[in-house]
Amino acid sequence: MRRIIIYVTAVLLSCSIGHAQERELFNGKNLDGWYIFLKERGKNNDPKRVFTVVDGMLKISGEEWGCLTSNESFSDYKLVLEFKWGGTNHPPRHKSARDCGLLVHSQGEDGAFGKTWMYSIEANIIEGGMGDFIVVGDKTDKFQITARIAPEKCKGCGVWDPKGKPCTINAGRINWSGRDPDWSDTLNFRGKNDLDKPVGEWNRMEVTAKGDKLDVVFNGVLVNQAYNVKPSSGKIQIQSEAAEIYFRKIVLASLK
Repeated sequence: MRRIIIYVTAVLLSCSIGHAQERELFNGKNLDGWYIFLKERGKNNDPKRVFTVVDGMLKISGEEWGCLTSNESFSDYKLVLEFKWGGTNHPPRHKSARDCGLLVHSQGEDGAFGKTWMYSIEANIIEGGMGDFIVVGDKTDKFQITARIAPEKCKGCGVWDPKGKPCTINAGRINWSGRDPDWSDTLNFRGKNDLDKPVGEWNRMEVTAKGDKLDVVFNGVLVNQAYNVKPSSGKIQIQSEAAEIYFRKIVLASLK
C-alpha cells in the first residue's frame, strides 16, 4: 500500500508541475501581456483598432502594418497558435495572398526592421507558405539560421529538406518543405502540397524553440527545421500585414 501511495503522489506531482509550465499568452479577454506597435503611429497608438478582442478571439484587422509584441522575452519553449483567416484583405495587398507572421527571438528596438518590426526570426503565416523561415534581421550573424535544403530552389530560395545540404542565411528565407514551385502572390492561392485549411476554418501551428533549434509543425506535419539559430531567445511578435486574421489560442509551454 505504501508503494502505491508514493507512486500516485509522484504522478500527481509530475502532472502538476507539467501543467504549471504551460501559460496562456492570450487570455481571451484583453491584450494584457502585450503591446501594440504600428509602423505609422508607434507604440500603443491604435485609433483604428487593428488589434482587438472579439468573442474571446484576438482579431487583427490588417488595416495598418505593425505587430502585437509580448512584454516578456522567452527561450526554450513550445508555442501553439490556433488561427483562421477572415474575409477582408486591405490595399495594397487586397488581391494578394493572405499574409501574417509569427516573429520569435525578437530583440532590439521596435520598428528596427522596415520601421515596423523588431529584428527577429519569422515563422511565416501566409497562404501557400505556412512555416517558411525568414530572417528579419540586420544582415549580420547576430540574426541567422542554418537549415538543410533541397538541391533545387523555389523562387530563388532554399527549400527545407531533412536530407539536404546545410545552408546558413542572415537575410532572406528558407521555404517549408512542400512549397509549390509555382507559388504566386495571389489571393486564395493553394499549392498541391499545401496544408492550409479553407478560409474560415482553424489552423494550428506549433513552434518549438529548444536551445538554438527551431521546429515548425503546421496542422500536424513537421514543415521546417533550423539550427544554429541566432539569437535563441527574445520577445514574440504577431504581425499585421493587410489580412484579417483571428487567433483563439496562443499558449506557451516552457521546456526548461
